[in-house]
Amino acid sequence: MSKKVFIFDDNNDILELCTLILEGAGYETKTSSTSNDIITQVSAYEPDIILMDNWLPDVGGIAATQALKKHPKYKSIPVVYFSANNDIRSLAETAGAESYLSKPFDIEELEEKVVSLIGK
Repeated sequence: MSKKVFIFDDNNDILELCTLILEGAGYETKTSSTSNDIITQVSAYEPDIILMDNWLPDVGGIAATQALKKHPKYKSIPVVYFSANNDIRSLAETAGAESYLSKPFDIEELEEKVVSLIGK
């Protein structure tokens, strides 16, 4: 069975790019342009890993990731934090994310990051 990746980003180009890369690598993907009701969204899909953008409308990436990390069932899902911000490392730490990728990222980098966290 394929491992599942949930991508949160309000940029459609990024969502399409990540979907192409990850489905090409054999993962199942789901995308969302908002991190509102993060627990509801995650519980409906039960992903193996989450890619979380920093700048999201309404509820930002940090608050959404923190909510997940407080949840007994979903706190163990690794989160890769995405941002074009220079300070991505500290943003990811504040959020409680396991890893981070600065934008723009390259295809191999994204794939390697996902594989390193959840395997093929």
